[in-house]
Amino acid sequence: MKGDYQDLVDEISALLAVPATLENRDFGLIAFGAHDSDDDTAMDPVRTRSILTRKSTPAVRAWFEGFGIARATGPVLIPAAPDAGVFRDRICLPVRHRGIVLGYVWLLDASPGPTEAQLAAAMEVTARIGTLLADEERAGADLSRELRAVLTAERGWQYDMAVSALRTALGGASADGLHAVVCVTPWTTPDAPSSRSLLGAAALCTVSWGVADGARAGQLGAGGSAGGRAVTPDADTGVAGAPGSGAAGRAGIPGGGAGGATSPGSGGIDGSDDPQDTGHALAVLVRLRSADALAPAVTAADRLRAMAGGDAATAGVAAPRRGLADLNTAWLEATSAARAARAQPRLGPVAEWAAIGPYRMLTALPADTAHDPAVRELLDRSHTELARTAEVFLDNAGQAGRTAAALGIHRQTLYYRLSRVEQLTGLDLAEGEDRLLLHMTLKAARL
Repeated sequence: MKGDYQDLVDEISALLAVPATLENRDFGLIAFGAHDSDDDTAMDPVRTRSILTRKSTPAVRAWFEGFGIARATGPVLIPAAPDAGVFRDRICLPVRHRGIVLGYVWLLDASPGPTEAQLAAAMEVTARIGTLLADEERAGADLSRELRAVLTAERGWQYDMAVSALRTALGGASADGLHAVVCVTPWTTPDAPSSRSLLGAAALCTVSWGVADGARAGQLGAGGSAGGRAVTPDADTGVAGAPGSGAAGRAGIPGGGAGGATSPGSGGIDGSDDPQDTGHALAVLVRLRSADALAPAVTAADRLRAMAGGDAATAGVAAPRRGLADLNTAWLEATSAARAARAQPRLGPVAEWAAIGPYRMLTALPADTAHDPAVRELLDRSHTELARTAEVFLDNAGQAGRTAAALGIHRQTLYYRLSRVEQLTGLDLAEGEDRLLLHMTLKAARL
C-alpha cells in the first residue's frame, strides 16, 4: 500500500487549505483532516457528528444523495439545509474507481472557495483513495471464510490448501506483505465487522471460543497445544474435523493451553469465572508498513475492543510476520496475549505477544498443568486469600517487607499465611524449584 487514507486526506486538506473528511459510500467515517483554525464555524454539527459517531444521520445522507453525488464524476456543490441539520454549504468530491463510487471527500465551502485547478488536483488524490478503497474492498470481500479456514485447519495439506486459498483471495502483493494478527475476546456476536470499517484490515473472521470436552482436549494440531479451550466450527464452516474446518485443540485454539485449569469448583485464584469460556473471538489480519511499528494493529485492537463491549474485552497482538505461511502460529500468539491481558491487567487491555513475558510459555502449557497435585488444594475457592498471598510473595521475589506492604498486612500475618501455604502444598518456599512450581501454577490458574 503506497499510503494510507489519513495521508491522502491530509494531502487534500493541504491542497485546499480546509479540513477534509473522508467517508465510505455508506457515509461511515474513514479519516478526517485536523481542524486547527480559530474559526469555530469550521466544525459545524454535521462534521462534528461524523467525527464523533463515525457516521451521518439518515436525514443528512438523504439530503446529500439528492444532489446526485453517487453518479457524479466531479465536484458537487451542496447548499446548506438547516431542516436536515446541514448549516454550511459543502463541496463533495466523489471517490471512484473504474466508474464505481466507493466514498466521498467532504469540504466545507467558504468564500472565495477553491479554484478549478485546486479542485482538479484534489480529484487526482481522490482517484488514489479510490484505488486504496477498491483494494480494501477486494481484499476484505467475504474473506472471513478463507481466514477462518486457515485458523482452524489441521496441520498438513489441509492447512496448506487453506493458506493458498487465502493468498489467492488477497492477491500476491498484499498476501506477501507484512502483517500482524489480532485477537479480540470475548466477541459477543458470531458476525465480524466489515474490513472496510477498519483501516489496514486485510481480513476478519469470528472463531468459536468454548471449553473443550474430554475427547477433544487431547488432540494436538497445527502449532497448537493439547488440551485447554478448543475451537468449534461456526455454522458455515462445517462439522468438527471436516476438511477445511479442522478439529478442536489445534491452531485455531483461542489460547488452547493452560486456560481454565483450576481445581474443581474454582474459576481462578481470585475465585472468578472466566467470561471467555463461551462465545466467540474475533481474528483480524492487519497490514503493517514496518515490523517496528505495530500501531495499526494496536489501534485496530482498541477500536474493536470498544465494539466488543469495552472493559469486558481484551485483545492480543501477535509478532509481525511477512506472508501467510505462519498464520497458525501468529493466531496462537495473539490469543495467548489476549488471555494474558485478562489474567494480568497490567499487561492489557491490549497486550503484544512480545511483552507478556512468562505468559508466552504459560499459555502454551497443557490444560492439566495447573492441576498439579501439590497445588490443587490451594486453588480451591476456600483458600483464595492464601493463594493470592503466595502469588504476591513470589511476584515480589520473596521479600517479606514488600509483600506485606503490597497486601496491607502485618509481617506476622504474612508469615502465618505462608506457613499455611506450605502445609497445604507440601512445598518448601525456601527452595527455588518449589517456588518456581508454585509461581507457575498460580499464574497458569489465572488463565
